[in-house]
Amino acid sequence: MAHPVAVDVHQHLWSPRLVDRLRARSRAPYLRGWTLHLDGERPFEVDPAAHDVDRRVAADRAAGIGTAVVGLSSPLGVEDLDVPVAGPLLEAHHRDVADLPAHFRGWAATTATDPDLGLLAGLLAAPRFVGLQVPATWVTTPAAWDRLAPVLAVVEAAGAALLVHPGPEPARPGAADLPPWWAPVLGYTAQLQAAWWGWHAAGARRSHPTLRVAFAAAAGLAPLLAERQALRGGGSLLGRGVVDPDVFLDTSGHGPRALEAVVRAVGVDALVLGSDRPYADPLDHLLDPAATHAVRVTNPARLLGAATTTATPGEGARRGRHHDRDPQPDPQPDPRRRAPGGA
Repeated sequence: MAHPVAVDVHQHLWSPRLVDRLRARSRAPYLRGWTLHLDGERPFEVDPAAHDVDRRVAADRAAGIGTAVVGLSSPLGVEDLDVPVAGPLLEAHHRDVADLPAHFRGWAATTATDPDLGLLAGLLAAPRFVGLQVPATWVTTPAAWDRLAPVLAVVEAAGAALLVHPGPEPARPGAADLPPWWAPVLGYTAQLQAAWWGWHAAGARRSHPTLRVAFAAAAGLAPLLAERQALRGGGSLLGRGVVDPDVFLDTSGHGPRALEAVVRAVGVDALVLGSDRPYADPLDHLLDPAATHAVRVTNPARLLGAATTTATPGEGARRGRHHDRDPQPDPQPDPRRRAPGGA
């Protein structure tokens, strides 16, 4: 690739101040060395090399990524801690994002209880932050979306974006005996599905007409449940052929087969590149060159509010506008495509 142009809207980078804060803690979430301890998951060995800034920039550029947006790892549960405890951890995240090279942008974070809306507005006014990341566990029902309205209003007023990211898994008996993939595959996807359906059931678009919202990991493939939702009495909550142009799904955690199914459900215009790096590599191809350009370049610019987009004309770029037609047969998988994997 001649030069990096794509935008990866979903990465994580463990920053020095945040690491120090987590190592100083004695209750979850905390670090012992590079071993992460959480209440609802098995201890996780963090690879420090994966969070080396220079290596990350080099890896991104090799993958054609010109800008990477990093957010707090919401499964840590930092945003759910009491304000006096969460405050220093969030400050560490924000200060470290501000100190990163220009290659990086950041998602701001706030607390579940008594969020500081003035502080949030100030962060979103800084060019380094593109928007706010919230845990999916905050918005798993329509009423929960309604309760978050004051926070959403600040994001919307700033012209910023919202990223809904998996939150912490609850501690449950036998969690230590579960395989390490259990929470990412089952727990995280269930959170995201509930958050995506909660947004639509709440009619949140009526209250926030200009808010741009992205759901990590393709919202746990929630759009693929539309037929089941309709069969179970959902009626016209998601009318045939109706797609909100300001609701996006990032590609993290899924490969081409799942993402192609999502395209058939909501169109390619809804997909944005999100890798969850360092836990997976960015998606480098989907369907055809026009669709790939839309997912990696054009759609992230729309999500992040870029003044101009660089849409590529052609069938792939238009596919999202024609998803209300009768579905076409699934394309044959290309063995040369690299699945992005993910959490």
